[in-house]
Amino acid sequence: MSLIKSISGIRGTIGGKTGENLTPLDVVKFAAAYGTWLLQTTEKKRTKNLLKVVIGRDGRISGQMIKNMVSSTLTSLGIDVIDLDYSTTPTVEMAVTILKADGGIILTASHNPKEWNALKLLNNKGEFISGDEGKLILEIAEKEAFKFVEVDKLGVISDNNDMLAEHIDTILLNKLVDKKAVTAAGLRIVVDAVNSTGALAVPAILTALGVEDIIVINGEVNGIFAHNPEPLPEHLTELSRAVVSKKANLGIAVDPDVDRLCFVCEDGSMFGEEYTLVAVADYVLSKTPGNTVSNMSSTRALKDITLKHKGEYFSSAVGEVNVVNKMKEVNAVIGGEGNGGIIFPELHYGRDALIGIALFLSHLAKSKKSAKQLRNTYPDYFISKNKITLEQNIDVKSVFDKIKKKYKSHPVNTEDGLKIEFDNDWVHLRTSNTEPIIRIYAESNFETTADNIAMRLIRDIQESIL
Repeated sequence: MSLIKSISGIRGTIGGKTGENLTPLDVVKFAAAYGTWLLQTTEKKRTKNLLKVVIGRDGRISGQMIKNMVSSTLTSLGIDVIDLDYSTTPTVEMAVTILKADGGIILTASHNPKEWNALKLLNNKGEFISGDEGKLILEIAEKEAFKFVEVDKLGVISDNNDMLAEHIDTILLNKLVDKKAVTAAGLRIVVDAVNSTGALAVPAILTALGVEDIIVINGEVNGIFAHNPEPLPEHLTELSRAVVSKKANLGIAVDPDVDRLCFVCEDGSMFGEEYTLVAVADYVLSKTPGNTVSNMSSTRALKDITLKHKGEYFSSAVGEVNVVNKMKEVNAVIGGEGNGGIIFPELHYGRDALIGIALFLSHLAKSKKSAKQLRNTYPDYFISKNKITLEQNIDVKSVFDKIKKKYKSHPVNTEDGLKIEFDNDWVHLRTSNTEPIIRIYAESNFETTADNIAMRLIRDIQESIL
């Protein structure tokens, strides 16, 4: 069991000991720290019903419990809460600005298994808080520097069930979303909602786009995930079979909070989570030339596509906030992460599977190609994605220093962990922001080469730990 406190929020497993797991005391402590930070940094005075925070949750079993604790803690600080209840991460992000709130909290552990939950923290722009802001919140939590209000100044909780519809309406107004073309394509689509809020959001965006033939699997929102909720190929075998058996044009998979997006082609093969961003960027750049950004663990295919459209490609450290900061810096028109995360700044600066679906289906419909044919228009790179679980007290810096020394004759980037280039291939080693692991990603034109590079570095890590 585990509790991870980071600059972006708090994430852990339900149950167990305080300070070691995501217990009620830890939830209250961290929610109080976030609320206190808001009160300290806003220009509004601490009077009743002035500060507002939007809260939404994915379909996890623990969601209602965590939501009740977070909401009550914020109101005890004199902060009003707008409760979206079942929602998606991008919907909460958009709701913060639509409702002119002072912040937001998304109760989701993203792709982690059902025993996990988390508080993901937003600023008043509906974007993830910065590293410096996160450090301040952690300090407040550590010192327990909270001051709760008197009874007459308690905040209030109000329900809002309109934000998903408003989110979708805003998507359909975008000039690059071609509802007419999508409707005319007459697509049959299978959706794997992995027993979370994708079961509500994905059929809603598809219906709004004019798709009438929608088949949903794992559609009961109960948080008992039918398979590992991370949308990786090995977890999407049921979706793949359903696409083939139902003679569908496409399969769509999202993670529990609907900010990651993957597709399955009509023959049951994977479009590839790395190529979600590549395909959407290809479409966006064909209509709106400009720059792109992805993190340094993402495929180089995005760079190829960007150069084809006469744009400039930039890489960032891993993490949504880092991608967003780089996108703002270089005025990128599209960006994201190779895990299926699409960030389209015309809508908002956050990973959003719903705008990703709308843009991809517009691209697919207007191309007059099948999903498989569209995938075949892009360069083939293979990324081998691996991880090593860390025992406590492992000195990762020392491990990385040893590996850096071993490969000193190769170009090395230490901006985010360790990235080593081997001619046209690369490997990226970094600790996860959300789990006690080291991730090892390697890319090559050949699958076996990527796997071999990754395995070589895994052995190097294991030898360095001994």
